[in-house]
Amino acid sequence: MKILITGSNGLLGQKLVAQCLKRKVNFTATSRGGNRNPDCPSANYLPMDITSDQEVRAVLKAVEPSHVIHTAAITNVDHCELHAEECELTNVQAVGILFQACKELGIHFQLLSTDFIFNGEKGNYKEEDLPDPLSVYARSKVDAEEVLKSSDYTNWSIVRTIIVYGTGHNLSRNNIVCWAKEALQKGQEMKIVDDQFRAPTWADDLAWACLRICELNETGIFHICGPETMSVYRLVERIAEYYGWSKEHLVRLSSKELNQPAKRPPKTGFDLAKSRRLLGYNPKSLEETLDLI
Repeated sequence: MKILITGSNGLLGQKLVAQCLKRKVNFTATSRGGNRNPDCPSANYLPMDITSDQEVRAVLKAVEPSHVIHTAAITNVDHCELHAEECELTNVQAVGILFQACKELGIHFQLLSTDFIFNGEKGNYKEEDLPDPLSVYARSKVDAEEVLKSSDYTNWSIVRTIIVYGTGHNLSRNNIVCWAKEALQKGQEMKIVDDQFRAPTWADDLAWACLRICELNETGIFHICGPETMSVYRLVERIAEYYGWSKEHLVRLSSKELNQPAKRPPKTGFDLAKSRRLLGYNPKSLEETLDLI
């Protein structure tokens, strides 16, 4: 098995690199521009622009991976809402480029997707539930999935996940758990929505599952997230309670009060039965991970 990782400078990409190194899995890490992860050996890194058909084909032919794990995407939901063309290029067209090259070279293609493809009316979604996207970002992920689903090439997997958290090097974006830990410790005011429900996912668990799918040569759709669905407000409360920090600076907000450009699904969360059964996936609880990040 030889893995090629896209988006290796991102949080999940860095966790995949760490697990490949730990488990002695042959890998090549790629991102646009230089390597920003000091834990990734320069010998294992290549720059690659996923929107360039020529560059993608040249890298895949040079590396000859057995599997591509495609983590690179624009995941800032409001940015996508305001920059739809950029979102389409990176989140959909690039998937088409990568997937076509993988098809021609006989490579397994794994796409990272999101709970946001659902409208959030019922929660606890199964892999076969029908998407109903509420935002430009969500639509881009549905369209990216459709690139794979509509193909006669079946050597692919889709990994849908929810609020990924953890620490990494030189990350362009923070995540809710790390932000909350820092703000709560300092006693800073935090305005948190209490009407959005999610199952936060430890990045290390997600990376393990992505590699496990490749190791087992599984195909199809897998739901991978944390074991509990909770409101975002309750998530922050639980972090405060774990460390014994004050909750007096927490301010409850509704989604309407935030007035964000992109609409969010109110309640997601995944049914993990398939991933537990086929992969042996057993995610850690929020509290089990807090001292590990």
